Amino acid sequence: MTVVALDDTDSRTAGMCTTYAAHLVAEELRAAGCTVHRVLLVRLNPAVAYKTRGNAALAVHADVDPQVGFDTARRVVDAHAETDDDRTNPGVVVAHDADAPAPVAAFAHRALRADIDPADAAALAAAHGYRTAGWGTGRGVVGALAAVGAWTAFSDWTYECIQYRPRDRWGTTRRVDADSVFAAADDAYPAAWDTVDHVEDDLVCVPHTPGPILYGIRGDDADAVQAVAADIDSEPPHARELFVTNQGTDAHLADAPLADARDGRGYRVEGVVADHPETREGGHVFVPITDGEATLACVAFEPTKRFRDHVRNLRPGDRITACGEVADGTLKLEKFAVRGLTRTTPTTPVCPDCGTTMESAGATQGYRCRDCSTTAPGTAHRLIERALDPGWYEVPPCARRHIAQPLVRGDWDAAVHPER
Repeated sequence: MTVVALDDTDSRTAGMCTTYAAHLVAEELRAAGCTVHRVLLVRLNPAVAYKTRGNAALAVHADVDPQVGFDTARRVVDAHAETDDDRTNPGVVVAHDADAPAPVAAFAHRALRADIDPADAAALAAAHGYRTAGWGTGRGVVGALAAVGAWTAFSDWTYECIQYRPRDRWGTTRRVDADSVFAAADDAYPAAWDTVDHVEDDLVCVPHTPGPILYGIRGDDADAVQAVAADIDSEPPHARELFVTNQGTDAHLADAPLADARDGRGYRVEGVVADHPETREGGHVFVPITDGEATLACVAFEPTKRFRDHVRNLRPGDRITACGEVADGTLKLEKFAVRGLTRTTPTTPVCPDCGTTMESAGATQGYRCRDCSTTAPGTAHRLIERALDPGWYEVPPCARRHIAQPLVRGDWDAAVHPER
């Protein structure tokens, strides 16, 4: 089975979408009588500086001669990639087997968690006899090679059904009936997730960019996402493609101690809240955590909306697991788990005889009541109510990254508090 992979055909300003380019490749191959087994949508490291919004690479798995697949992909990229944008640098890699060798599978893992030199990707592709093509700087070869190795590298896969608009409607206002989206989303939940955000009244599945996507439905079940797509009342779609994807899997997160957290990578870290959360200008909420060896600032940005209230409810001494990418030495929170809550707060003791608050008897001397001459050896502790429970908390669907795993799917090591 041949793998035809491509990356970086879109533009932040001019639109386009690499999923659409892959759809066009798949359609050409089908029209030529080739069997297309699947189309992979592989989200790469969301922390790299040069990424487009979703940082996706694509791979078409098909029964086709590798040279035919290569020629088809090059033709599609030449015709549709937004190469006038100097940030758009497409790449194509064609492999002769879907079972990637170990170095290529390892490369796919690295592309989810690191910044890779395009020269390294080109050299690895050449070492395995893959056909490659690059436009501009050729950075897209990195993502395309990662898409070649992804099927072997990863085992957790989800689905997305994308409906596309005709070319003459790109950049115009999308007509999608909100009531039909919410109804279809509720019927399919949790097999299909992140279609809407009920609290923010947001159609998460409908993009706001000038590209070809009308809407995209994500979930764990192929039939469910296709059913939701079919039940939505909208302008007539031009085409549809079902993708197998690593979206919603947390494949970008690596476990590490706080001292090893580096910019441009995603982590799952353990720590104790070191100080009270602070809301800063713009509504962003910062909280530091420590593991005894190092301290790392965590932040819930304003677009995470109600998630910030959970962060504000943390207190010094709480034990948490925090997940997100690190930038400028700060972990941008995608979710966190409460492992242990501080249940008491230090307070000045009260006299057991008269009920008045005691006074300090001097340094290291404890406390005393002037009226009753009673004493207390040290600070008392008062029970406090907490607005958090143990378990996982997540950003709402309107703020979730494509690759971040929603709490509604998978097995978790504690209770979950899903957002929808």
